[in-house]
Amino acid sequence: MNVRPTISDLALNAGKKARLFRILFQHGLCNGTGLFLPYDQGLEHGPRDFFANPDATDPGYIARLAVEGGFNGVVLHVGLAEKFCWDFAGEVPLILKLNGKTEIPSDAEALSPVTATVADAVRLGAVAVGYTLYVGSPAQAADIGQYLRIREDASRLGMPLIVWAYPRGAAIEAKGGKDSFYAVDYAARVASELGADMVKVNFPHPEKRSGVPAAYDTDFSAQQAMDAVVRSANRTLVLVSGGERAGDDAMLEKARQSAEAGATGLIFGRNVWQRGHDESLKLVTKLQEILVKYPGQSIESFASRHGSFGEKMFLSS
Repeated sequence: MNVRPTISDLALNAGKKARLFRILFQHGLCNGTGLFLPYDQGLEHGPRDFFANPDATDPGYIARLAVEGGFNGVVLHVGLAEKFCWDFAGEVPLILKLNGKTEIPSDAEALSPVTATVADAVRLGAVAVGYTLYVGSPAQAADIGQYLRIREDASRLGMPLIVWAYPRGAAIEAKGGKDSFYAVDYAARVASELGADMVKVNFPHPEKRSGVPAAYDTDFSAQQAMDAVVRSANRTLVLVSGGERAGDDAMLEKARQSAEAGATGLIFGRNVWQRGHDESLKLVTKLQEILVKYPGQSIESFASRHGSFGEKMFLSS
């Protein structure tokens, strides 16, 4: 197992550190791990994602599910955040997604335009912001330019920055595909190199080897691939995406291997809210049972490493 990076390892300013502490130690299992509920798919995929569970069309339903499930955070775009964050303010942290696109155009030159600002996140009481970066897209120069401005604002305003590091484009498809070990590993490293505090990645598939560089064209287990992705992210905290809905056994094994590799947490959306209410909460409980076995930095350790600042945060929890 990799040594999981902690908040103390990140050399963050006080605002970022306080918000990350709130996310990882004052919500969810409060043990330095995280389980997040993304609800940005309505923009990214359209209403079809809600057909499996029509209740999920209602953001209020998602807010209640996030509270009942004890999530560490819920991810919303700005329009839904402005209308619904008051339903769960103070009970579940808000992560504001700052860019996004529809699925209607081809992903050949994928670029998610900016739709909100870090200042919007501060106004809405968010604890972090999210940005989708399409690694390998022909539009990546413009993408990184957008990202640079977001990163500067996030640093200035003390807001943790979570990068959705998603490989896209024809060059990626020619080298194993967007969820190959090569692509996911590269994306994790790019996010770290560009200053992400957390990175959201897909679970890597080492069996997808067509066209990949020679170093990746060999037999790796899924666990070895996930271990490598966490190492590539180094001191950027890793969140592993659930992706499209799959069976319970597959999702629980993905969660176990991610935690074993040293990932900080899981960010499962469709695999949670595409199920009925009770089935969703049963899966959440099983996921939390895995995360509780892989705790991160303890609150006491955080307090001891940060002097009076850490002691005050410890006492406030």
